[in-house]
Amino acid sequence: MGLLLGDIAPNFDAVTNEGPISFHDWIGDNWVVFFSHPADFTPVCTTELGFTAKLKDEFAKRNTKAIALSVDSAEDHKAWIKDIEETQNVAMNFPIIADVDRKVSTLYSMIHPNAASAVTVRAVYVIDANKKIRATFTYPPSAGRNFNEILRLIDSLQLTDNYKVATPVNWVDGEDVIIVPTLSDADADKLFPAGYKKIKPYLRTTKQPNKG
Repeated sequence: MGLLLGDIAPNFDAVTNEGPISFHDWIGDNWVVFFSHPADFTPVCTTELGFTAKLKDEFAKRNTKAIALSVDSAEDHKAWIKDIEETQNVAMNFPIIADVDRKVSTLYSMIHPNAASAVTVRAVYVIDANKKIRATFTYPPSAGRNFNEILRLIDSLQLTDNYKVATPVNWVDGEDVIIVPTLSDADADKLFPAGYKKIKPYLRTTKQPNKG
């Protein structure tokens, strides 16, 4: 069985284009988006890495850092980054792990032999500041990921960590949220003094509590 939600993200030492890291030390007190790429000098990955670099300020707002992984060498990464910066009109600003021996990608179940035996799939791990895995998803090598969805997911996780709410289908930051069903109406009255809409006993919506 692979890594599960709530597990502590395994620590590892690795070489990156920015130098060696110890993963847990590198995380520090940040949230992390850790995502794998099938290989260097591939077209979909080039667009993904470029777009992620453009999200630097959005990640910073969420106390989040990005780190990528590819099974090629750090020297290949450095050469590829020149292509990414040229074609995507961005300066790269996060590390790419060089996983030539596939040690890290195996540790994180990023190699799916029945899908692609020689490369990693497009795995994503969202890891919180306590080093816990909070979300995962996996795309095939051919399909680029939606990084706006990753931001939306982090918004939901960080919101629901701090308030007794859940986020409904297609929710984006600023929209109404759902009061968790384990909270009684009496307690909801205290926690949400601005009020809420009771659609069903188990379905109560309220304004996003951290938006004033």
